[in-house]
Amino acid sequence: MKTPFLERIGLHRRELRAWAMYDWANSAVMTTIIAAVFPSFYLAVAGAGLPEGVAYSRFQIGTAVAIALIASVSPILGAMSDYRGNKKRILGSFLGLGAAAVAAMFFISHGDWLLGILLFMMANIGLMGSFVFYESLLPHIADNDEVDRVSTAGYSLGYLGGGILLALNLAWIMAPGMFGLPSGEGLTPSQATLPVRLAFLSVAVWWVVFAIPLFRYVPEPPRRLEADERPGESPVRVAFTRLGETLRELRGYRQAFLMLLAFFIYSDAIGAIIRMATVYGAEIGLERDIMITAILLTQLIGFPFAILFGVAATRFGAKPMVFVGIAVYMVISVLGYFMTTAVHFLLLASLVGTVQGGTQALSRSLFATLVPRHKSGEFFGFFGIIERFSGIMGILVMWAAGQLTGSPRPGILALILFFIAGGLLLRRVDIPAGQRAAREAESAAGVRIAARE
Repeated sequence: MKTPFLERIGLHRRELRAWAMYDWANSAVMTTIIAAVFPSFYLAVAGAGLPEGVAYSRFQIGTAVAIALIASVSPILGAMSDYRGNKKRILGSFLGLGAAAVAAMFFISHGDWLLGILLFMMANIGLMGSFVFYESLLPHIADNDEVDRVSTAGYSLGYLGGGILLALNLAWIMAPGMFGLPSGEGLTPSQATLPVRLAFLSVAVWWVVFAIPLFRYVPEPPRRLEADERPGESPVRVAFTRLGETLRELRGYRQAFLMLLAFFIYSDAIGAIIRMATVYGAEIGLERDIMITAILLTQLIGFPFAILFGVAATRFGAKPMVFVGIAVYMVISVLGYFMTTAVHFLLLASLVGTVQGGTQALSRSLFATLVPRHKSGEFFGFFGIIERFSGIMGILVMWAAGQLTGSPRPGILALILFFIAGGLLLRRVDIPAGQRAAREAESAAGVRIAARE
């Protein structure tokens, strides 16, 4: 009997579709705010009047600080959510913070570099904080034989949703007159930036509206108390106690720990490429329109390829497919060093689109199968540290290489070392052994999660 299409791609139940829709919702922030529009807007508008290179440097530092802040609190909040059973509530709080910051970007004007970077940092904290609790829901709604497809389906929807809104944003930014917005000569600074600032508002609305299905249809995982815990205890104290226990127990989850370490290293280079692509392109002299076209191309190609990675993982395994992604990224790092033309940039963007979503989604689903479900918040808090820190070391390496050499090119080449080291560690991860350890821990804790037929 032929498997239905929605089951093949991992969207065959309502809660799975609702969960994946959050990728559709938040990817608009990734495309318009983090990757395509805001970086250029910050350099040209908010950073107007700053000495050459200073706005770029402050943008890098602000990004790194935001990543560090949310990474430092993710494990604590994750442990608190396991104790209190409020993953969705904390997710909603971060979503509210991030969406409010994105909406407030509408008020940025020329020279507001401090306001711009503070709002950008808040948007990053809101987005990345929500990811911790979004991803910790995955092992509660998908079984081991579904998790790869569900995770890649989420990334695929993210590419589609982020690409659609970015295309709409670019339409009214590039042809404002067609949408009744100010255009032509003699515009005031406020009128000239109105289309871009309206794009920021649209992202905030998109993010909130398409997150609603998750809150309606994804069930809150049941609260699980440890043997020595009581319902009325201080959540903060319990969180720190649980974190200490989890850190000690990591020795018993050796495969999950190795997966975390490998992911930390290779995803750092991926994060640096994602976050610095357009800024890197600007530094080597490419036009903004070319870079935005490249991002749209990445979204377009990423949509089907993320699904293909999930289907291929069902046949070949998630781990081999992650290796495919790492290998392609190594090629991208080398080619990026020699890139000189807009055509080169577009070709590299296409190559990134083939592996970006699949590599990250399968890393997420692999980790989900290696941790006990009743501690998903804690473990994904640690995963959140890795994922949120992803890019910070790579960005700093790129910045340092640029300072030492006077060129941004050596920085992109240096990222290949992250892929090599991460791949070597991933090779040592024994997936079946890790999955057995996680299920045994669930049984020992008295947690029984019935497999869906």
